[in-house]
Amino acid sequence: MPWYAWLILVIAIGSIVGGLMMLRDTANKVDLTEEQRRRVAERNAEADAKDAQDR
Repeated sequence: MPWYAWLILVIAIGSIVGGLMMLRDTANKVDLTEEQRRRVAERNAEADAKDAQDR
């Protein structure tokens, strides 16, 4: 492979890794109350039951 193909490959991989690292660093943790966690768990259980019914 010519040197410029390697250069393009390194730049592409670097861009992907850099983008993922930036995304990880800027992600905000969502703090939920216990009531909100319970409601999310209930909705997930309902959605799972509906999916199982549809199959």
